[in-house]
Amino acid sequence: MKPDFDLTDDELRAAGSVKWNLESRDVLPAWVAEMDVRPCPAVAEAVADAVRLGEFGYPAPDAHYRLPEATAAFLTRRFGRPVDPALVLGCGDVMAGVRLALETLCEDAPVVVPTPAYPPFLDIVRVTRRRLVTVPAVAGSGRLTLDVEGIGRALAGGARTVLLAQPHNPIGRVYTAPELTALRDVADRYGARVIADEIHAPLLQPGVAHVPYAGLEGTAGHVTTVFAASKAWNTPGLKCAQIIAGTPQDRAALEAVPHVANHGISSLGPVATVAAYTEGEAWLDGVLDHLAAQRDLFGALLAELLPQLSWEPMEGTYLAWVDARPTGLADPALTALERGRVMVNRGATFGPGHEGFVRVNLATSAERLRRIVERLAEAWTA
Repeated sequence: MKPDFDLTDDELRAAGSVKWNLESRDVLPAWVAEMDVRPCPAVAEAVADAVRLGEFGYPAPDAHYRLPEATAAFLTRRFGRPVDPALVLGCGDVMAGVRLALETLCEDAPVVVPTPAYPPFLDIVRVTRRRLVTVPAVAGSGRLTLDVEGIGRALAGGARTVLLAQPHNPIGRVYTAPELTALRDVADRYGARVIADEIHAPLLQPGVAHVPYAGLEGTAGHVTTVFAASKAWNTPGLKCAQIIAGTPQDRAALEAVPHVANHGISSLGPVATVAAYTEGEAWLDGVLDHLAAQRDLFGALLAELLPQLSWEPMEGTYLAWVDARPTGLADPALTALERGRVMVNRGATFGPGHEGFVRVNLATSAERLRRIVERLAEAWTA
């Protein structure tokens, strides 16, 4: 099934999302992680049916929608990871799930965040009144990877939780089993917890396999995975994610919190999510074909128009992490907005030491991606 990425700027703006309505109409948005695509038909039909039925009340329990079963079956089928539906719990979104796990299951101690990091990872540590310890990625086998020794030093110094993005946002790495095993071993050594955000797991480039952290032997006692359909099927506004506990005891602890600690699921969210997991994989496969072509196109455009810049083509996600320091600009993202009227994410927001980098969203049409890179080239070479 071929998804439709050929929407006009006006159509996308009319849909009302923040991506297209934060800045003025002359700005091309290539920032927030949202795709410029028409909805998956199976998801749209399921939501339309729910709207016709008037499903606007408070959401029913997860079991009513069969959300745990649909989530577990999808994860098992897609990634070869057997998942027990009894360990699945719904939550409003991935960061709500990260916060719930952090406050319910983890020690009140410093939290390790590998950087560059999805900015809410940095914020959630402060919101939960824990001390943030950032550990920069290091070069390994020609690509950035986790600094496991640095994480170990942070844990030896008193940190007790690691926030893991797998696949990684923004660098696009999909960590291998040996990389994750090394993290497991250091977490075990210090009695630390790992909260794994695997929301981008369905968004893989050809030939890349996702290794769920919780699928590694010996992780069940310290892992909590947070997952959602919202990136792969482009439904972030419908508010539904899933926490997969490592043990029945962790699942019971997460369910026992007061309702106000885990709220925010919309009544339409589980409807869309179950439709995505049970009927939307052919559409998802078409999205992956498009994203592979977009990655290649972006690389070709950079080589043609901005050859001085460097990037590591992503293994997962649709987000390109670009080293724009060779432009010599203090803030390439601001210059892109002011001179080129294109909005990308500032590297500085992803952690200390990443000034001069930008994150570019490639999940749009080929025509629009060319316009984005042309505008970046105009802004950065003026």
